[in-house]
Amino acid sequence: MKKLLFVLTPMFIFNSMITTNQDYPLSKSVIDPPQQVDGPFVMYRNDSILVKYLYQDGTAFVPQTEKYLLSQKDNIVLHVNTNEPGKTFSVKLKPKLSKEKSEFKKASRLFILSDIEGNFDAFRKLLQAGGVINQNFDWTFGKGDLVLIGDLVDRGPQVTEVLWLIYSLEEKAKAAGGYVHYILGNHEIMELSSDLRYLNEKYLQSTSALQIPYATLIGDNTEIGRWLRTKNVMEIVGDMLFVHGGISPEMNNVNLSIDRFNELARPFYADTTGNYPYIETELLYGENGPFWYRGYYTGKRIATDNQIDSTLDKFYVKHIVTGHTIMADTISIWHRGKLFDTDVHHAAGKSEALLVENKKFYRVNAKGEKIQIF
Repeated sequence: MKKLLFVLTPMFIFNSMITTNQDYPLSKSVIDPPQQVDGPFVMYRNDSILVKYLYQDGTAFVPQTEKYLLSQKDNIVLHVNTNEPGKTFSVKLKPKLSKEKSEFKKASRLFILSDIEGNFDAFRKLLQAGGVINQNFDWTFGKGDLVLIGDLVDRGPQVTEVLWLIYSLEEKAKAAGGYVHYILGNHEIMELSSDLRYLNEKYLQSTSALQIPYATLIGDNTEIGRWLRTKNVMEIVGDMLFVHGGISPEMNNVNLSIDRFNELARPFYADTTGNYPYIETELLYGENGPFWYRGYYTGKRIATDNQIDSTLDKFYVKHIVTGHTIMADTISIWHRGKLFDTDVHHAAGKSEALLVENKKFYRVNAKGEKIQIF
C-alpha cells in the first residue's frame, strides 16, 4: 500500500487528523499572505508529533501547530526556509537517532568548516561553491565527508534553518557513500544548557509567540534536541582529529580514549548545575576543555610544538583541526601543518572552508576559488 505524504506548507489545508492552534488570526489577504518566519519545531507528546511553525502577519508572529500520530512519522515532510525568498528545502524525519561513533576511516575527500553561527546565507554559499550541495540542496560530494566543527548556532537569525539543513544532509550523504560529521562547540552546549546570552533577538519573539522557552524547543522531547544529543565533542577521521576549541595540556594528561571523553561529556550537554561526578567531566566543561580552550592561538600559555605532538601521539593522528578562535580572514596553518584553524569572519563575508583531497590541503571560498595551502 502506498504511503500518503503530508507536505507542510503555509497554504496547507488540514484534514481531520490534524489540529491547528492559532493564537492570532491568520490574514485572509491573497495579495500579502503571512510568510513563514521560523520553524519547523518538531516536538513529541506521548503518542503524538507536534510540528510548530511561525508566520508573520503584519508585526505579529503567528504560531501554527500541526498534530500527527507517532505512527505517521514516516509520512511527514517538512519544508524549511532558506535565506532566498520563496526558496525552501524539504526534510523527512529520520526513522531513528543513534549516538555517533568517535572514530572513522579516512575519507576520499574532506570539506571542513566551523562557526557559521546561524548565518544560513554564508553556509549555503560555501557548501554550494565547494561542490558539497547543489542549488536544490542535494548532496553532490559523493563519498566525501563534510565536517562541521561546532558553533553552527547562536548570533545569526537562521539557526533553525542551518540545523535542519545539516540534519537533512546526513541521510543524503550516507546514501551516496559519504558522511556528515557535526562536532559540538561551546555555543551548542550553551544553548542546550539554557545559556542564551548570544541568542538572536528573533528567537525571543519566536518563543514569546509560541509561549515556550527556547530551551524547550531544543529539549529532549524534540527532534532537533534529541539529534544534537547524539553528537560528539571530538572525532577522528583517518589521521585527523577534529575538536572545536582544542586539546589543552590538562587533557593531554588524562589517560582516556576519545570514545571515553565523548561518553563522559554527552550526559551533561544540557546540564545547568555544574555538578559533575568525575574530575574528567569537570575538566571537559571548564576553560581547558575541548569547547572553550583557546591556548593553541592566544593567552599567556600558547601551545608549544611539544604540546601539539603530545596530542597527536595521544590520539594517533597527524593533524588537528579546530574552530572557535578567529586568527585571520582565511583558513590558517600552524605548527608546520600539524594544526589548522577554520574559524573565519563568515558574517563579514570572509567565508572559507578547508578542503582535503589527494593528500593536499586547500582553502575554498564562497566564489569556489581553491587555493593550495599545504
